[in-house]
Formats: sequence, C-alpha cells, structure tokens
Amino acid sequence: MSEPQLHHTDPVAPRGERRVLMLTHTGRDEAREVAMACAKSLTDHGIVVRMLATEATDLGVEPAAYDPPIELVTEEKSPGAGCELALVIGGDGTILRAAELTHVDGTPVLGVNLGHVGFLAEAEYDDVESTIEAIVHRRYVAEDRLTLDVRVFRDGEEVFRTFAVNEASVEKAARERMLEVVVEIDGRPLSRWGCDGVVCATPTGSTAYNFSAGGPVVWPGVEALLMVPISAHALFARPMVVAPTSVLAVEVIDRTDGLGVLWCDGRRSFDLPPGARIEVTRGASPVRLVRLHQAPFTDRLVRKFGLPVGGWRGAAERRRGSGGTRA
Repeated sequence: MSEPQLHHTDPVAPRGERRVLMLTHTGRDEAREVAMACAKSLTDHGIVVRMLATEATDLGVEPAAYDPPIELVTEEKSPGAGCELALVIGGDGTILRAAELTHVDGTPVLGVNLGHVGFLAEAEYDDVESTIEAIVHRRYVAEDRLTLDVRVFRDGEEVFRTFAVNEASVEKAARERMLEVVVEIDGRPLSRWGCDGVVCATPTGSTAYNFSAGGPVVWPGVEALLMVPISAHALFARPMVVAPTSVLAVEVIDRTDGLGVLWCDGRRSFDLPPGARIEVTRGASPVRLVRLHQAPFTDRLVRKFGLPVGGWRGAAERRRGSGGTRA
C-alpha cells in the first residue's frame, strides 16, 4: 500500500492575485445561500472568485458588486486554469462534475457536502466558516487519487474515449434482457457472464457504485483497479482487485440481441452495440482532492456511514481500566 501524494500550498499571495473557482448546485436553496456567503467572504479577503456564467445567472450575482470583481467563464474555457482550487458546494454529483471540468488543468477540488453521504466531500454544512479560513490561510493539502482512462472500440477502431474518477460501468440497456459479455484481464479472457452489468472502479469509487454492487471497500492509498459483476449468472462471478498496471476489458458478445451502455461516474454515457469492446486502464492524470484534516480513512468510513462503534475500548482506555498495566 502506498500513501496518497500530498502537495502543500504556496505562501499567501498579494490581494487579487489568488483565484478560487466556485461551483455550486444552484438547484438547491441551501447551496445557493452557502455559495453567496462564500463568495463574499473570499472576496473580502482579497481572493478572486471565478464562477461559471450560467451559475452566476442562477445565483443572481452581479460581478462588479464584489471587490475584487467576480470572474465569469464558460465550461468550454478551462474554468479551473490559474485557480489554486475549486470550491464545490453540493453533493458527490457536483464534485464529480467539478472533477470533469478541472481534470485537464489538475485543479484541486474541495467539496462542501450539502447532499446525502457526500463521500468525496471534505467539509459539511457546519464547517463552512472554518473551510473559508483554511482556504484564506492555505491550511490544506491536495491529495492525488487514481483515475481511469476508458476507451471504446468497434471493429478495432476507437470510437469513444473518456476518464472516470469513481467508475466505468457497462450496463444492459433494456430491463428485460441480460447483457452477454466476456471479461478480460491483461489480454487474457477470464469468464463469460450473462449479467446486468460490470463495474470497473478506482479505490476512490469503491464506496460508490462498486459498494452498492457488493464490491470491496479499498483504502485510497491502495493503488489498484477493481472489477465487479452485477447480478451475473455464472459460477465464478466474484469481485476482483487487480494491479494498477492491469488492463481490464469487457466485450459485448456479438451474437446477442442485448444492447449495452457505458456510464462513467454516472455523468457521461455511450451506447454499446453488440461487438463493442471497452478497455479500462489507470488514468494518465490523477484527480486532486483537497484535504483539510489528515484523519484516518477508517474515521471517514465511520462518520459517513454512521457505523456503530459505541463500546469500543482503545489501548489507552484498556490500560487505564487495568490499573496502568499493558492490555
């Protein structure tokens, strides 16, 4: 197991020379309220806030009313370029959208969770004030997380390419039909499955679709790729954890009526006709997630899933309970 790479930030820059991209789930009243408060606080500290023009319209923002003025950009113009981080206000879906918009530039992403579990988020609604302070004083680090490069081939020709932070899932397109696939690892066929689909995931995505499909929870510091069948009719249909250098492939069998669809992070899709081949490898560029606290991943699991740990007695407590002797 290797530790995630941590990148410490630079000293504080003069007023107006620092930029933060802010992305918001503008469909939620709570998110809009938090976004407006964050924009005011950051600009009051001399940090330029950059927003998507569409989101600024949704929020009713007048850029010139802020000092320094808010910058407006479009999604097509590398919104994260030149920004020290992207502050994301929403749930995991909004964070995945932010990762999609900033991946090319390598802009670190800091999520404030206003959704449900919010496993990718670093802060909760009640942490907004301390989060702004951490940004202002640069008390944070950026952690590199493994991504996936995903390619689709038809008759040997590449017809689609994208990336994924959490997972690439090959799924059946019609509820009434199973998907017939052959799965392959490192250039060798492994098994043929009639199934609802196959999930290829990262350790970061192990607590997302992979988790729901019965796959293992993998600590973020583990460099590995995961493959998990969904409702496979087969004797061997176990979740698998393979090397980060492996090539995972799923072929939709040509002699079947079932059509498939590729979904990446639940955001980008591509229709898969019979005969399509999907190859998944470790991504060339990681996604960078901002961390404010260096808490163990175990604590994150307990907090996010509300796991029962009442009654646990750590080593120190055991020593106190036994009069100072070592347990």
